[in-house]
Amino acid sequence: MPYDEKLVNDPKGGMPRLIEVMRALRDPDTGCPWDIEQDFASIAPYTIEEAYEVADAIERQDWQDLKAELGDLLLQTVYHTQMASEEKLFDFDDAANAISDKMVARHPHVFGDESREKSADQQTADWEAIKAAERAEKAKQGTLDDVALALPALMRALKLQKRAARVGFDWPEIDQVLEKMLEEAHELNDAKSNLSQAEIEEEFGDLLFVMVNFGRHLKIDAEEALRSANAKFTRRFKHIEQSLAERGKTPEQSTLEEMDALWEAAKVIDKAKRETKF
Repeated sequence: MPYDEKLVNDPKGGMPRLIEVMRALRDPDTGCPWDIEQDFASIAPYTIEEAYEVADAIERQDWQDLKAELGDLLLQTVYHTQMASEEKLFDFDDAANAISDKMVARHPHVFGDESREKSADQQTADWEAIKAAERAEKAKQGTLDDVALALPALMRALKLQKRAARVGFDWPEIDQVLEKMLEEAHELNDAKSNLSQAEIEEEFGDLLFVMVNFGRHLKIDAEEALRSANAKFTRRFKHIEQSLAERGKTPEQSTLEEMDALWEAAKVIDKAKRETKF
């Protein structure tokens, strides 16, 4: 048997069981052909997808689904560390120890002799200072050098802006950001009639970027805000579809005016639900 059969079939086997399952799946002689063919690059999209599915389960407050999605996300870590182990780069324990070392180093107020008597803002500032020192040790010279390219664009924009702000490259007043946002909106409006598609897209990107910055000054995470707006749109559109179905109709068989009226009704329902919560 190329794997520990007893461990693989142990319902209480925990982390060692999952690691053994993945090792068996990747066995070049007896494993799963699909799993054997994968590499870091091919698995990376699944890793990103699973992280979003974790966030989705939390958003829906579906705790049983969250348990399953966290397992799926954990599998991604095990997958990557198994491939790394095969190439003699590192293994699961190395990755676990690396994050443990990082957490201990970045929390001197818990694991060291620093005082815990400081605000959340001060702790955040201290955290960023420690990260800056770590980057310096890795010889990363640029302020923006290690902001991951694969992040969702809104999330990456926010991180880039936060990094630049830490070294003083930021608007001191929120009104200045609003003025810039309005300026970019006007430029986009002009561009749609006078510029090429590529130039229009560039202007649109500029507007999105400054909108993320405006949200940052309001202490709003643009990625979270847009996710919430997506959920709200989905919820209200479903109300339109359900209401039309009760009338024996589909959206295609309805007028825009009819759907707009149902949209307004959905807004009233949303407002009532929010007020009930409070």
